[in-house]
Amino acid sequence: MGTLKFRMLLDSEKDQEIFRDIRINEDENFETLYRTILNAFNFEGKEMGSFFMSNDEWDKGHEISLMDMSYSDEDQELTSVMSEVKLADFMEVPDQKIILVYDFLRMWIFLIELQERTEETTDKPQIDLAVGTAPPEDSKIIREDTFYGEDEEDEFGDFDEDFGDDYDDEDFGSGYEEYEY
Repeated sequence: MGTLKFRMLLDSEKDQEIFRDIRINEDENFETLYRTILNAFNFEGKEMGSFFMSNDEWDKGHEISLMDMSYSDEDQELTSVMSEVKLADFMEVPDQKIILVYDFLRMWIFLIELQERTEETTDKPQIDLAVGTAPPEDSKIIREDTFYGEDEEDEFGDFDEDFGDDYDDEDFGSGYEEYEY
């Protein structure tokens, strides 16, 4: 058992560098890393998030989610749950890259890279370096096209006008007969 040192870069909308170097034991689970990252950036941690194992091109690979979101046994193979998997099980290369997506409406993205592996251990995860001030968690605006594509925003907005049936309330009041069964 040893310690892993990760660099976490927050992908922010402003052109400023915001990152943290965190040291954590490799036998810890991904949920401990998740909570450590959110604390390091002063995020409350009330929203959902997922890690995605990545490659040198930062492509999303295997998902490790905060909660079990699978619908079937087939889905279970495609995702893992943070509390159930250890960091060491997924550190495949010396500079392993991981993407953390936090708050799927605001889409906070953390680019994480393994910097170093040592034989030492630590009592608890620790922040070795903090550069830049993290923006407030709620500073990103939830875009309306998150739910609908840009062209689909009005799809349901004019429901009454699109499907008007030219009936008045009076049309429904008469002619109703009650049947006994």
